[in-house]
Amino acid sequence: MAARIEHLVTSGTFSLDGGTWDVDNNVWIVGDDSEAVVIDAAHDADAIAEALGDRTLRAIVCTHAHNDHIDAAPALAARTGAPILLHPDDLPLWKQTHPDRLPDDELTDGQQLSVAGVELTVLHTPGHAPGAVCLYAPELDTVFTGDTLFQGGPGATGRSLSHFPTIVESIRKRLLALPPETVVRTGHGDSTTVGAEAPHLQEWIDRGH
Repeated sequence: MAARIEHLVTSGTFSLDGGTWDVDNNVWIVGDDSEAVVIDAAHDADAIAEALGDRTLRAIVCTHAHNDHIDAAPALAARTGAPILLHPDDLPLWKQTHPDRLPDDELTDGQQLSVAGVELTVLHTPGHAPGAVCLYAPELDTVFTGDTLFQGGPGATGRSLSHFPTIVESIRKRLLALPPETVVRTGHGDSTTVGAEAPHLQEWIDRGH
């Protein structure tokens, strides 16, 4: 059975620096009929578990540790036994949401995660958060970008532990170097492609944020 990508939208809140906002998050499931990984366990462990069905969950991969991307991760891990994976540079953010439950393992740049016969390559893309990562799946012509790259530009860098020049450099070096037909599956909102976003790099830099 070939690997496929499934998509859920879950709703909740994002809180940082004393503010709270209502958000809709994209949850991505990559796998086949027997096994899967979840990218960003946001808001609703029940809905994610229902979408997984009786498949073996190999990992819960966090693109970064803002609360809206990780709030359901411990509950989903408890239900499934799957390990939570996070880049260590985002541990300070993680601990703001889950001070009593650490991730199970670290994500490292260049690491490969295997599921259903495809490889997801971890790309460390700091800027939106220090430990932000993207996951590139060449066999699926897809990169999962979390909040690093959206349709229309980089993720927000106006809050703690984020940095605009760093996110632009991450996108330029790591994401715009991918094939132009690569589908960009984002943490919020609609998907785009590398080719659709690449021409706008200088505009983003000029805009400055």
